[in-house]
Amino acid sequence: MPEQVDSAYLVDSLVELLETPSPTGYHDEIMARVEGRLRALALPGLEMVRTTKGALLATLPGRATGGHRALSAHVDTLGAMVREVKSNGRLMLTQLGGYAWNSVENENVTVHTVRDSLRYRGTIQSVNPSVHTSEQARTGKREDARMEVRVDARTASKDETLALGIEVGDFVSFDPRVELTDTGYVKSRHLDDKAGVAVMLAVLEALSRAGQQPARRTSFFFSNYEEVGHGASAGLPDDLDELLVIDMAASTTGEHQNSDEYAVGICAKDSTGPYDLALRQRLMALAQAHEVAYRIDTYPHYGSDGSAFLRSGGDVRVGLIGPGVDASHAYERTHRDSLLAAARLALHYLLAEDE
Repeated sequence: MPEQVDSAYLVDSLVELLETPSPTGYHDEIMARVEGRLRALALPGLEMVRTTKGALLATLPGRATGGHRALSAHVDTLGAMVREVKSNGRLMLTQLGGYAWNSVENENVTVHTVRDSLRYRGTIQSVNPSVHTSEQARTGKREDARMEVRVDARTASKDETLALGIEVGDFVSFDPRVELTDTGYVKSRHLDDKAGVAVMLAVLEALSRAGQQPARRTSFFFSNYEEVGHGASAGLPDDLDELLVIDMAASTTGEHQNSDEYAVGICAKDSTGPYDLALRQRLMALAQAHEVAYRIDTYPHYGSDGSAFLRSGGDVRVGLIGPGVDASHAYERTHRDSLLAAARLALHYLLAEDE
């Protein structure tokens, strides 16, 4: 039984994913990287297909017939889109996903032009960034109209910026600033949910290395529109019995939360309601049987791809697990222990015969 998850492979996969820009709607580059890793594993019987919406569905045969499970994680991240090229040549943005502007203030970014596939560097700032020129640097509201991107190009007018090829509707990705500490922490933007994607890849690598199959036919769904609410609303197999979502924000640490950065979080309820009780009990039993550290938690300000699937009419058991993350939708942090706990629980879930 492939009980050992390769920590080095998991973290290597995670770093590659984190360093690949993928704000919601801009997913071709990262999907190609995921597909490349899946092909390199050479899993017998693996079938891959892109959905019309651009998600990736990879399916493995199981040891037994009957029953179809799925794991899901999303590759899309928070980001922005150009809303206006301003008269001063700077860019007003509209958000992709939900975050506070102060969490990305002074972050370096890349502008991805749609027309010519060019890339320009820049920085998100308030319209009054300097304390030497305005009191608004301290007291001004952080909202759409008062934030802008200072493009790293010689431009001081709308026409000069347009001449660079930058237009309304171009994508803007935030620098992840990945750091691996010698104390086991992983710090980066976009751990939500690239850590979940890395967990799924590590599970598949463990199966490949051991020459094993999951207990049941299993699909691995790499979603690409979760941050805007409709990632898994379509594209999952029609004959699915059970869906286990792996999502970083599901394990956000904070006041009144029970999760931490060293265990796998098992979500009992989010803003859309409870997750399947029987599946939660089975996940708890697997964690206990295999000595996987876990925490049960609820998330009152959160929804997942499982929520989107259920709202679209999915009639299956849905569960939600994830590595524990601090400061979700800001500059996030988790720990290798939590990543490994999530991967081990997901692996034991796939290998278990119980329905």
